[in-house]
Amino acid sequence: MSEPIPVTRVVDHGTAKLMPDVDRERAWLLTVDGAPQSYVDLDEPAHLEFEYVRRLGHVLDTVAEPGRPLDVLHLGGGALTLPRYLAATRPGSRQHVVEFDRGLLELVAEHLPLPADADVSLHAADARAWLEAAPDDSADVLVADVFGGSRVPAHLTSVAYAQEAARVLRPGGVYLVNLADAAPFAFLRSQIATLGTRFEELALIAEPGVLRGRRFGNAVVAAARQPLDVAALSRATAADAFPARVEHGAALRDFARGARPVRDEDAVPSPEPPAGAFGIG
Repeated sequence: MSEPIPVTRVVDHGTAKLMPDVDRERAWLLTVDGAPQSYVDLDEPAHLEFEYVRRLGHVLDTVAEPGRPLDVLHLGGGALTLPRYLAATRPGSRQHVVEFDRGLLELVAEHLPLPADADVSLHAADARAWLEAAPDDSADVLVADVFGGSRVPAHLTSVAYAQEAARVLRPGGVYLVNLADAAPFAFLRSQIATLGTRFEELALIAEPGVLRGRRFGNAVVAAARQPLDVAALSRATAADAFPARVEHGAALRDFARGARPVRDEDAVPSPEPPAGAFGIG
């Protein structure tokens, strides 16, 4: 049998590369302009390689009883890691994926096809424009993992955007977002304040070194209008191969104290990561 070979293609917003993992027979790493975007194992879709994706997965595991299908809207596509994960762990879930880069969607669909029984619809569109057109109360979970290059776009950081997310979610729904920042966490704190204008329940999940200000890194924020299962989430993240902390309640309010919600007219992208922060060797 011939070994898989890397695939490189210029897509709409950069140069994408699919690289096979030498240690896993049908696993692939997707990079765009050299920055890791996604990792998928076609034989084991429940395998989550990236630390922040594992944390998103832990939240998805706790938002409803195990195996219950969910209606999920993903803003940001990559190699469709989480849609594959949900199709495997919650069969029957109905999922929509919105990705701005049509060329990237086409590359992934061609080389990393979804399972035939996965109910996943792909849409090439701007995330906020799609969200604003989506029906009320149409999703159980909304996952936002959108980066323009290595930064979260400004128009996905405001109160008006958070209001649209809350509108699309059902009363018991959960909003999940992947953010990136470093001490003193001006961007992350502003996002917690912004989401707090529309969601009563918030939880922040991150690696302890990031929270202590030792390095730039990812932080996952979960937001809901009903209580999150923080105890189950804390157990799962603490037991992970890459342990993380869950901040919520008074500790999270203290973390975000003094931060102001972001208006559209004041919105800025997330900070530029330092050189090499998300690169690969």
